[in-house]
Amino acid sequence: MTRFIFITGGVASSLGKGLASASLAALLQARGFNVRIRKLDPYLNVDPGTMSPYQHGEVFVTEDGAETDLDLGHYERFTCVDAKQSDNVTTGKIYSDVIAKERRGEYLGATIQVIPHVTDAIKQFTVSNLNKEDFVLVEIGGTVGDIEGTPFLEAIRQLGYELGRNRTMYIHLTLLPFLAAAGELKTKPTQHSVKELLSLGIQPDLLLCRADRDLPVGERVKIALFCNVKEEAVVPALDVESIYEVPLRYHEQGLDTEVCCHFGLKTDKPNLDSWKNVVKRVTTPEGDVTIAIVGKYTILVDAYKSLVEALAHGGISNNVKVKIKWIESEVFESQIIPNELENCDGILVPGGFGSRGAEGKIKAAQFAREKGIPYFGICFGMQMAVIEVARNLAGIKNAGTTEFGNCEDKVIGLMTEWENEGKLEQRHEDSDKGGTMRLGAYPCIIKENTKIHKIYGKLEISERHRHRYEVNIEYEKQLEKFGIIFSGKSPDNILPEIIEIPAHPWFIGVQFHPELKSRPFEPHPLFSDFIRAAIEQSRLV
Repeated sequence: MTRFIFITGGVASSLGKGLASASLAALLQARGFNVRIRKLDPYLNVDPGTMSPYQHGEVFVTEDGAETDLDLGHYERFTCVDAKQSDNVTTGKIYSDVIAKERRGEYLGATIQVIPHVTDAIKQFTVSNLNKEDFVLVEIGGTVGDIEGTPFLEAIRQLGYELGRNRTMYIHLTLLPFLAAAGELKTKPTQHSVKELLSLGIQPDLLLCRADRDLPVGERVKIALFCNVKEEAVVPALDVESIYEVPLRYHEQGLDTEVCCHFGLKTDKPNLDSWKNVVKRVTTPEGDVTIAIVGKYTILVDAYKSLVEALAHGGISNNVKVKIKWIESEVFESQIIPNELENCDGILVPGGFGSRGAEGKIKAAQFAREKGIPYFGICFGMQMAVIEVARNLAGIKNAGTTEFGNCEDKVIGLMTEWENEGKLEQRHEDSDKGGTMRLGAYPCIIKENTKIHKIYGKLEISERHRHRYEVNIEYEKQLEKFGIIFSGKSPDNILPEIIEIPAHPWFIGVQFHPELKSRPFEPHPLFSDFIRAAIEQSRLV
């Protein structure tokens, strides 16, 4: 019997519903349950794929090629359960499906309304495509009171009625602000948020109270009384040094115990040794390294959320702390030498789209190559490294990418056809933005006796992609004369996936996004080895 836990948020956004959902799922896993986490996003975009990172942070890509909310990255990192297309839906997707059905006549001439047609679609999404999970945690994006979230709240209210209390639970994450002038935490915002939920027909069963300090017993009793929940169901959600401490702190506060109590489940205590080990490595490292991330969205860290976590995982595997130096790539376009990179132990150029800051990324790649500093180019970062080698080593002065318009030497271009698992895939310039992307997991064949072969320890891998443009295979032989190796390709030998410079201490570019598959318990081998190389670099300085 699958049980559903609905997680809502109130008072303010960005309180950590995603982390709360992921942490609770991890605790339930530690008690022996099978879990899945889903995200209902109220915005009208069909998916976040065409949204600016400044608007919504990074776009997390699943194995099956869905462009999803960044919270799904938290879900995967905390549970090691691969998310699917069926784990994230938006208002835009729901309405698109409903309208498409209406156009096909599937509603038999009925007047299409939010209730029941839209809410039925939301409910259908929530309970479909499951595989005998014990728990499905459903996070509702946004904040209670947002007008666009109302259909989703109505849908989960209906599910609670239809499935019954023994199969559903409502958790509400709220804020307890501390007023310095009064010298106390204020509970009134939480009371009003719960009142808003009650007006929609939902009585929360448990409250997660976000605060920057301990919650006094008196305040806990007060919240329980005014919000009509048990005192044990008022659970503090306090600030921590590392996000990987969150499951441990929630367990100490009794979150998973209270959830099991709600459903009448008796289990053994959870085994949290692996979490304790991760936290120990994060909080007591043996040293540190500094990695420069040269990007175009650096003023919003969430734009590179998975990347930051993957670097942290590389630090965990090497027992060091990874310090990140954020550098806007545009600053290099007005400088001859990027002085900001001088004291860094490694340079990483991440993925991105568009011409802004591209020349700065090329300069960063050149600096790393010439100075012997470990360089990691991901997606766009690989492409800029190839252009740099083409221009400055191979003498192809007009090397460029068609992403920025027509160019004389199309070192990077839009590949229109390639083979994937025996099937011909095609894309066209005039397709919708999402239609021109190579999305999700694709296989890669690795060349023997290369650095990348040593790192992975195997000759065939599968990694997740999110990009439109490819390195032009026609330049392979010309570039390899100057020390660059195309050490990984698609099975049909058409699409370059990995490049490296063997004579360099560590210079690797990958067309895929390895950060999407890194976990705290299973750090991605590329990030582990990149940080290892950065440690060696730090010893040379």
